[in-house]
Amino acid sequence: MATKRAGDIMIPLDQYPHIPYWFTLRQAIAEIELSTIEYKGRQSLPRALLVFDEKYELVGVLRRRDILGGLEPRFLQKKAKSPEGQRHWFDIDLDPNLLDLSNGASTEQMLKQAELPVEEFMKPIVETVDVDDPLAKVVYKMLHTDEALVPVLDDQKVVGVVRSVDVFHEIAGQLL
Repeated sequence: MATKRAGDIMIPLDQYPHIPYWFTLRQAIAEIELSTIEYKGRQSLPRALLVFDEKYELVGVLRRRDILGGLEPRFLQKKAKSPEGQRHWFDIDLDPNLLDLSNGASTEQMLKQAELPVEEFMKPIVETVDVDDPLAKVVYKMLHTDEALVPVLDDQKVVGVVRSVDVFHEIAGQLL
């Protein structure tokens, strides 16, 4: 059996949702909600969006959890030297009433936060792979960076992404 390469299992860039860094969290939510990804006949929802600049250079990734964190009201995003000093909106141990997303104040705060640009919440790209890199190198980079999505480059340009779910599917196919 021939060695699989990153390019063999990647989702091409034109089939993976991506946005410019100036989009708002609301626009990012809409993009994720409207997107589906197909890989080898299986459909799934994206867990993240790629974020590009004006020159179409990849600058980051915005995960669903980053969006949820971005919707947290600013007064609860108090900067602290230790995680114990931070308050979190979705922390039921702090105040169960904060979980009431249906009340007007909570909705108003989320609507306000949803207008912030994604660049404030995206994560920088930690690692990339080349289109010709073997599957083992893709797995290594995913494991050692704890990333579930790795951009794939061809001649220094992003041409797609490899997701951990697709890597797992390929390995399962070889083992089962």
